[in-house]
Amino acid sequence: MPSTLRSSLLVLAIAALPLVCRAQAPDIPDWALPGSATHKQVPPPAGFHRETLTSEIPIGIFDGQSDVGGAVIPGSGLLDDASGKYTVNSAGYNIWYFRDEFRFLWKKMSGDVSLAATISFPNPYGYGDRKAVFMVRQDLDDDSKEAMTALHGAGLIHLAERPTKGADIREIFRVQNKARIGAPLPRIGIEKHGDQFTLFVSLAGEPMHQEGNLMFLHLKEPFYVGVGFTSHQPGTLDSAVLSDVVLENSAGKVH
Repeated sequence: MPSTLRSSLLVLAIAALPLVCRAQAPDIPDWALPGSATHKQVPPPAGFHRETLTSEIPIGIFDGQSDVGGAVIPGSGLLDDASGKYTVNSAGYNIWYFRDEFRFLWKKMSGDVSLAATISFPNPYGYGDRKAVFMVRQDLDDDSKEAMTALHGAGLIHLAERPTKGADIREIFRVQNKARIGAPLPRIGIEKHGDQFTLFVSLAGEPMHQEGNLMFLHLKEPFYVGVGFTSHQPGTLDSAVLSDVVLENSAGKVH
Protein backbone atom coordinates (compact mmCIF):
# COMPACT_ATOMS: atom_id res chain seq x y z
CA MET A 1 0.00 0.00 0.00
CA PRO A 2 1.48 3.41 -0.93
CA SER A 3 2.60 5.48 2.03
CA THR A 4 0.35 8.41 1.01
CA LEU A 5 -2.70 6.13 1.06
CA ARG A 6 -1.71 4.69 4.46
CA SER A 7 -1.34 8.22 5.81
CA SER A 8 -4.74 9.24 4.50
CA LEU A 9 -6.42 6.20 6.04
CA LEU A 10 -4.69 6.89 9.36
CA VAL A 11 -5.94 10.47 9.37
CA LEU A 12 -9.49 9.30 8.64
CA ALA A 13 -9.31 6.70 11.40
CA ILE A 14 -8.11 9.24 13.96
CA ALA A 15 -10.81 11.71 12.92
CA ALA A 16 -13.47 9.02 13.39
CA LEU A 17 -12.35 8.11 16.92
CA PRO A 18 -14.50 10.69 18.74
CA LEU A 19 -17.57 9.48 16.86
CA VAL A 20 -16.84 5.88 17.83
CA CYS A 21 -16.29 6.86 21.47
CA ARG A 22 -19.52 8.83 21.55
CA ALA A 23 -21.43 5.88 20.13
CA GLN A 24 -20.22 3.52 22.84
CA ALA A 25 -22.43 2.81 25.82
CA PRO A 26 -21.53 4.86 28.91
CA ASP A 27 -19.53 3.20 31.64
CA ILE A 28 -22.05 2.64 34.46
CA PRO A 29 -20.59 1.50 37.81
CA ASP A 30 -22.35 -1.42 39.43
CA TRP A 31 -23.38 0.61 42.50
CA ALA A 32 -25.33 3.03 40.29
CA LEU A 33 -27.59 0.37 38.80
CA PRO A 34 -31.16 0.34 40.19
CA GLY A 35 -32.49 -2.42 42.36
CA SER A 36 -34.00 -5.46 40.65
CA ALA A 37 -34.65 -9.14 41.21
CA THR A 38 -30.97 -9.79 40.50
CA HIS A 39 -29.33 -6.60 41.75
CA LYS A 40 -29.40 -4.92 45.15
CA GLN A 41 -29.50 -1.11 45.18
CA VAL A 42 -26.66 0.27 47.27
CA PRO A 43 -25.39 3.77 48.20
CA PRO A 44 -22.61 5.43 46.21
CA PRO A 45 -19.07 4.83 47.51
CA ALA A 46 -18.18 7.06 50.46
CA GLY A 47 -16.94 10.42 49.26
CA PHE A 48 -18.11 9.94 45.66
CA HIS A 49 -19.23 13.13 43.90
CA ARG A 50 -19.54 14.49 40.37
CA GLU A 51 -19.47 18.14 39.36
CA THR A 52 -22.80 19.74 38.51
CA LEU A 53 -23.05 21.13 34.97
CA THR A 54 -25.12 24.31 34.71
CA SER A 55 -26.62 26.53 32.04
CA GLU A 56 -27.78 29.98 33.17
CA ILE A 57 -29.88 30.53 30.05
CA PRO A 58 -33.44 31.24 31.29
CA ILE A 59 -36.16 28.76 30.40
CA GLY A 60 -39.70 30.06 30.97
CA ILE A 61 -40.16 31.01 34.62
CA PHE A 62 -36.79 29.48 35.59
CA ASP A 63 -33.38 31.21 35.65
CA GLY A 64 -31.45 28.20 34.36
CA GLN A 65 -31.04 24.43 34.46
CA SER A 66 -28.44 21.97 35.71
CA ASP A 67 -27.37 18.36 35.53
CA VAL A 68 -26.97 18.11 39.30
CA GLY A 69 -24.34 15.46 40.00
CA GLY A 70 -23.17 15.31 36.38
CA ALA A 71 -25.05 12.29 35.01
CA VAL A 72 -23.00 10.25 32.49
CA ILE A 73 -25.68 10.98 29.86
CA PRO A 74 -26.52 14.72 29.77
CA GLY A 75 -30.12 15.70 30.47
CA SER A 76 -32.18 18.59 29.12
CA GLY A 77 -35.16 20.76 29.85
CA LEU A 78 -37.52 21.99 27.14
CA LEU A 79 -40.42 24.44 27.19
CA ASP A 80 -43.38 24.32 24.82
CA ASP A 81 -44.26 28.01 24.62
CA ALA A 82 -47.73 27.31 23.24
CA SER A 83 -48.85 25.00 26.05
CA GLY A 84 -46.53 26.17 28.83
CA LYS A 85 -45.48 22.55 29.45
CA TYR A 86 -41.96 21.71 30.57
CA THR A 87 -40.37 18.41 29.50
CA VAL A 88 -37.48 17.32 31.71
CA ASN A 89 -35.17 14.60 30.36
CA SER A 90 -32.66 12.82 32.57
CA ALA A 91 -30.67 9.62 33.02
CA GLY A 92 -29.59 10.41 36.58
CA TYR A 93 -29.00 7.45 38.88
CA ASN A 94 -31.16 8.67 41.80
CA ILE A 95 -32.11 11.41 44.23
CA TRP A 96 -31.33 9.69 47.50
CA TYR A 97 -28.59 8.72 49.95
CA PHE A 98 -25.97 11.50 50.33
CA ARG A 99 -25.95 12.72 46.71
CA ASP A 100 -28.36 13.50 43.85
CA GLU A 101 -28.14 12.98 40.10
CA PHE A 102 -30.95 14.58 38.08
CA ARG A 103 -31.93 17.38 35.68
CA PHE A 104 -33.05 20.48 37.57
CA LEU A 105 -34.82 23.59 36.26
CA TRP A 106 -34.31 26.27 38.90
CA LYS A 107 -34.89 29.83 40.03
CA LYS A 108 -32.81 31.58 42.68
CA MET A 109 -35.16 32.93 45.36
CA SER A 110 -35.53 34.20 48.93
CA GLY A 111 -38.48 34.28 51.31
CA ASP A 112 -41.60 32.12 51.06
CA VAL A 113 -42.40 29.91 48.07
CA SER A 114 -45.34 28.07 46.49
CA LEU A 115 -44.48 25.51 43.79
CA ALA A 116 -46.83 23.05 42.06
CA ALA A 117 -47.49 21.28 38.75
CA THR A 118 -49.44 18.47 37.12
CA ILE A 119 -47.21 15.52 36.19
CA SER A 120 -47.22 12.93 33.43
CA PHE A 121 -44.70 10.30 32.34
CA PRO A 122 -44.85 9.90 28.53
CA ASN A 123 -43.09 6.52 28.67
CA PRO A 124 -45.41 4.05 30.46
CA TYR A 125 -42.59 1.52 30.84
CA GLY A 126 -40.09 3.63 32.78
CA TYR A 127 -38.49 2.42 36.01
CA GLY A 128 -40.87 2.38 38.97
CA ASP A 129 -38.64 4.53 41.16
CA ARG A 130 -38.09 7.31 38.59
CA LYS A 131 -38.92 10.64 40.21
CA ALA A 132 -40.43 13.95 39.19
CA VAL A 133 -39.40 16.33 41.96
CA PHE A 134 -40.33 19.74 43.39
CA MET A 135 -37.39 21.01 45.35
CA VAL A 136 -35.95 23.82 47.45
CA ARG A 137 -32.19 23.33 47.85
CA GLN A 138 -29.35 25.37 49.32
CA ASP A 139 -26.99 25.02 46.34
CA LEU A 140 -26.43 23.08 43.12
CA ASP A 141 -23.88 20.62 44.54
CA ASP A 142 -24.94 16.96 44.42
CA ASP A 143 -24.98 16.73 48.24
CA SER A 144 -26.91 19.94 48.95
CA LYS A 145 -29.14 20.49 51.95
CA GLU A 146 -32.70 20.34 50.57
CA ALA A 147 -36.43 19.91 51.00
CA MET A 148 -38.33 18.06 48.30
CA THR A 149 -41.45 16.24 47.34
CA ALA A 150 -41.49 13.66 44.55
CA LEU A 151 -43.90 11.61 42.48
CA HIS A 152 -42.41 8.21 41.65
CA GLY A 153 -43.17 6.30 38.48
CA ALA A 154 -45.03 3.63 40.45
CA GLY A 155 -47.22 6.27 42.13
CA LEU A 156 -45.54 6.85 45.49
CA ILE A 157 -45.49 10.48 46.68
CA HIS A 158 -43.31 11.57 49.58
CA LEU A 159 -41.96 14.57 51.44
CA ALA A 160 -38.27 14.32 52.31
CA GLU A 161 -35.23 16.33 53.35
CA ARG A 162 -31.46 16.27 53.40
CA PRO A 163 -31.07 17.96 56.79
CA THR A 164 -27.41 18.97 56.35
CA LYS A 165 -24.98 19.07 53.46
CA GLY A 166 -23.63 15.59 52.74
CA ALA A 167 -26.19 13.75 54.89
CA ASP A 168 -28.47 10.98 53.67
CA ILE A 169 -31.95 12.03 52.58
CA ARG A 170 -34.59 11.37 55.24
CA GLU A 171 -38.18 10.60 54.30
CA ILE A 172 -40.69 12.41 56.52
CA PHE A 173 -43.84 10.66 55.25
CA ARG A 174 -45.31 9.08 52.15
CA VAL A 175 -48.62 8.92 50.31
CA GLN A 176 -49.60 5.98 48.13
CA ASN A 177 -51.19 6.89 44.79
CA LYS A 178 -52.23 3.93 42.66
CA ALA A 179 -52.68 5.09 39.07
CA ARG A 180 -56.09 4.31 37.62
CA ILE A 181 -56.99 4.22 33.95
CA GLY A 182 -58.91 7.35 33.05
CA ALA A 183 -58.13 9.10 36.36
CA PRO A 184 -56.94 12.73 36.28
CA LEU A 185 -53.19 13.24 36.25
CA PRO A 186 -51.75 13.76 39.74
CA ARG A 187 -50.89 17.30 40.79
CA ILE A 188 -48.48 17.90 43.64
CA GLY A 189 -46.80 20.90 45.20
CA ILE A 190 -44.61 22.11 48.02
CA GLU A 191 -44.94 25.27 50.10
CA LYS A 192 -42.17 27.01 52.04
CA HIS A 193 -43.35 29.31 54.82
CA GLY A 194 -40.31 30.42 56.81
CA ASP A 195 -38.64 27.18 57.87
CA GLN A 196 -41.87 25.21 57.47
CA PHE A 197 -42.51 22.97 54.45
CA THR A 198 -45.87 21.49 53.49
CA LEU A 199 -46.89 18.94 50.85
CA PHE A 200 -50.02 19.56 48.77
CA VAL A 201 -51.67 17.00 46.47
CA SER A 202 -54.61 16.45 44.16
CA LEU A 203 -54.98 12.83 43.07
CA ALA A 204 -58.51 12.68 41.65
CA GLY A 205 -59.12 16.16 40.30
CA GLU A 206 -60.12 17.57 43.69
CA PRO A 207 -58.76 20.94 44.91
CA MET A 208 -55.17 20.85 46.16
CA HIS A 209 -55.03 20.03 49.85
CA GLN A 210 -52.38 19.53 52.52
CA GLU A 211 -51.21 15.96 53.04
CA GLY A 212 -49.26 14.63 56.01
CA ASN A 213 -47.18 16.41 58.63
CA LEU A 214 -45.20 19.63 58.42
CA MET A 215 -41.45 19.47 57.89
CA PHE A 216 -38.99 22.03 59.29
CA LEU A 217 -35.70 22.94 57.61
CA HIS A 218 -33.70 26.17 57.69
CA LEU A 219 -32.11 27.36 54.43
CA LYS A 220 -29.94 30.44 54.02
CA GLU A 221 -31.09 33.01 51.47
CA PRO A 222 -30.90 32.92 48.54
CA PHE A 223 -31.65 29.29 47.67
CA TYR A 224 -32.66 27.36 44.54
CA VAL A 225 -36.30 26.45 43.83
CA GLY A 226 -37.42 24.31 40.93
CA VAL A 227 -38.58 21.12 39.27
CA GLY A 228 -36.59 18.13 38.15
CA PHE A 229 -36.53 14.53 37.06
CA THR A 230 -34.34 11.44 37.31
CA SER A 231 -34.89 8.22 35.37
CA HIS A 232 -33.13 6.19 38.12
CA GLN A 233 -31.45 4.36 35.22
CA PRO A 234 -28.06 6.01 34.63
CA GLY A 235 -27.72 4.54 31.14
CA THR A 236 -31.23 5.40 29.96
CA LEU A 237 -32.85 8.77 29.29
CA ASP A 238 -36.48 9.12 30.35
CA SER A 239 -38.83 12.09 30.71
CA ALA A 240 -41.43 13.79 32.86
CA VAL A 241 -43.82 16.46 31.57
CA LEU A 242 -44.90 19.21 33.98
CA SER A 243 -47.93 21.31 33.08
CA ASP A 244 -49.74 24.27 34.67
CA VAL A 245 -46.65 25.07 36.71
CA VAL A 246 -47.17 27.49 39.60
CA LEU A 247 -44.13 29.25 41.10
CA GLU A 248 -44.92 32.13 43.46
CA ASN A 249 -42.66 34.05 45.84
CA SER A 250 -45.13 33.71 48.72
CA ALA A 251 -46.82 31.00 50.75
CA GLY A 252 -50.46 30.01 50.35
CA LYS A 253 -50.43 30.09 46.54
CA VAL A 254 -50.30 26.36 45.77
CA HIS A 255 -53.25 25.48 43.54
